[in-house]
Amino acid sequence: MEPSTPHTQQIRDERGGLSLLRTPLRITVLAGPDRKLTREFTGDRLVIGTHESCDLVLGDPTVSRQHLEITLVPRGWALHDLDSRNGTFIGDVRVGEVVVDRDTRVRVGGTELRLQPLRSPVAVPLPAGDGFGPLLGRSPAMRRVFEVLGRVAASDATVLITGESGTGKEVAARALHDASARRDRPFVVVDCGGLPANLIESELYGHQRGAFTGATAPRDGAFVTADGGTLFLDEVGELPLELQTRLLGALERRQVQPLGASRPRSVDVRVIAATNRDLRKEVNRGGFRTDLYFRLAVVSVHLPPLREHPEDIPQYVAAMLAEWAEAGSQLAVDPETVARLQAQPWPGNVRELRNTIERAVLLGELSAAPPPASAEPEPAAAPQPASAALVADPAIPFKVGKALLVEQYERSYITALMQRWDQNITRATRAAEIDRVYMLRLLDKYGLRPGRKNG
Repeated sequence: MEPSTPHTQQIRDERGGLSLLRTPLRITVLAGPDRKLTREFTGDRLVIGTHESCDLVLGDPTVSRQHLEITLVPRGWALHDLDSRNGTFIGDVRVGEVVVDRDTRVRVGGTELRLQPLRSPVAVPLPAGDGFGPLLGRSPAMRRVFEVLGRVAASDATVLITGESGTGKEVAARALHDASARRDRPFVVVDCGGLPANLIESELYGHQRGAFTGATAPRDGAFVTADGGTLFLDEVGELPLELQTRLLGALERRQVQPLGASRPRSVDVRVIAATNRDLRKEVNRGGFRTDLYFRLAVVSVHLPPLREHPEDIPQYVAAMLAEWAEAGSQLAVDPETVARLQAQPWPGNVRELRNTIERAVLLGELSAAPPPASAEPEPAAAPQPASAALVADPAIPFKVGKALLVEQYERSYITALMQRWDQNITRATRAAEIDRVYMLRLLDKYGLRPGRKNG
C-alpha cells in the first residue's frame, strides 16, 4: 500500500481493479504572460517550464526550459528547483527543495503561481501489471513504470532511464530490449562513467589501425557491434561536453565515423541511456547539452528509490529466495525479518537489498523452509562449530558462492577504508593502492560514495 497521507489512498473498484483516491493539485497562474491559466494534476510528479515536454508549459522567457519539479510525497508536495536560471521563490526566500501541504504561492522567474490542494478526491486507475521482465513491484510507483515500459518496448524510441544507483536501470534497459523486435540482435553496454575520456570515442565509434598510439589493429565500436540491436549508454551524464557533441551527431544522422576513417558508416541501433544524475539540472547549469538531453529523453522513465516503495520488499525477498530454491536451497524469511527489512533505509536500493539477502544465504543466516507435510523429514545436519566464520552451502554453485564471498569482503573493506580516511576518496584510494576509477565503481556498487544520496 502507498503511505497513508491526506493526499492519496489506494482503493479497489467494483471489478477488483486498483485505483488511487488522490487529492488533485490545482495550479493557477496569478501573474505573468500566462495569467489566468489553470491546470489540475493528479499524477506523482509534474514539471513546470517553457519547453513543450513540460506538464505545465509557460510562455515567460525568464522561466527555464525545465524550471521546477513538483512531486507527491507523504507529507504533501515536494518542490524541487532544477537549478533554474532565475530561481524559485516562496515569498522573498529562494528555495531549492521544500515540502508544502497547503495553499501556497510560488514565483518562478517572473511568473507567480498558486498551488492549491483540492478537497474533492478523484479515483486514478492503476495499471494492472506487477512486473516487466525481471523487474517486479506491486506498488503504484512501480506499476506506472511498467506501464510506460510496456508502451514503448515495441518501438524504436530513444529512452532515458533515470534513477539512483541500484534501482535497476540496466535491468530495465535489457527488459526493454528483450520485449522489442530487436530481442534476437545484440544488446551492447557502454559504461560512460567507467572509461577514461580518451578511450570513450574509440569504445563508441571504433578506430582504424594507426589512428592513435597503441591502435595496432582496427576495432569496431559499440554502435557497429550493436547494429540491428540495442545500445545501452550507462551513466551518460558522465560524458564530457566535447564528447556530447559527437554523440548528438551520431544519434541524429545514425552514422558513426571510426577514429582515423575517412568515411562514416550507417548503423541501425536503438539507443537507451541511463544516468543517476538529474540531467535537467545539468542542462540549466551548462554541464549537459540541451539538444542532446531532449534527443535522449524522447521517452523518460524514472525508477524510484526503494525508500519510496518499501511495500515491494516482501515481493523482492520472495523472488530472490525463489532463485536459490531452483539451485536446491530451500530457505525462508520470517515475517518479523521482512518487517525489519522494510523499516530500515536502503541507500543502495534494490542492489543493496539483494546483496544483503545473498550474503545471508551464503553465511547461513536464513532459516530452512519447513518441508511439505507429506514429505519425509531430512536427516539433521551435523552441528557447526560456534567459531566457524563461514557456513558454506553446497546447494549454491561454487562460482556464485565465491562471488558472494568476494562481495562481502569488498563491502566490508571499502566501508572500513573510507571510515579510516574520513570519507576522503583520494586518500583512501592511495592507501588501498587501487585505481581511482575502480574505487569509484566499488563505492557506487555498494552505495557508499560520500555526498551521494543515491550511493
